[in-house]
Amino acid sequence: MFAVLNIFLSVAGAATAVSFLTLLVLFLLWVCISAPLVFIGAFIGLKKSTIEVPTKTKQIARVVPEAPWHMNSTITMLMGGILPFGSVCIELAFIMSALWLHQIYYVMGFLLAVMGILGATCAQVSIVLCYLQLCSEDHRWWWKSFMNCAMAGVYLFLYSIWFLSSRLDLVGFLPVIVYLTYMSMISVCFALFCGSFGFLSSFWFTRTIYGAVKVD
Repeated sequence: MFAVLNIFLSVAGAATAVSFLTLLVLFLLWVCISAPLVFIGAFIGLKKSTIEVPTKTKQIARVVPEAPWHMNSTITMLMGGILPFGSVCIELAFIMSALWLHQIYYVMGFLLAVMGILGATCAQVSIVLCYLQLCSEDHRWWWKSFMNCAMAGVYLFLYSIWFLSSRLDLVGFLPVIVYLTYMSMISVCFALFCGSFGFLSSFWFTRTIYGAVKVD
């Protein structure tokens, strides 16, 4: 997305376009640092023992009964995303003002605390929705536990659109495209963070509860 945006800015002759040398440096950072670390991490991961489930599972998945209306995937995503977003929406207003209104942001310690609250909220929301889903005899919790919390990224992007219409005075089509592109990238990163927290929490929860089940 950044590369496509930069090509668009270069064609339009914008002063904010990144130079070719900077792009080359970023590419070299990826080739010389990021890519080798990926291979090193994959090598170390393959040497580790695999994660085993605490109970035996059947090869054929059982039929999932019809879930109640409140356990519909769309509804759980809408409910699961609003709480993580709501836990950071106040701090998000200050962050957006610092990014786009050139205000100074200096409460980094409070930002760290809000990040901890966000992680705890994602974990609690994911565990509760996963428990309700398992009570409905729906065993397909893997991607749902991720998407339930990752929906917060969509709320963040909707908030950025409201911020654009109410707080910013961008003139022209090009600044709006730059703003929406950067905010979409931030929203994707936010969704990945929340979704990963939700999935790992649900994974720990299911391993814990099924590990406590005594099967004769």
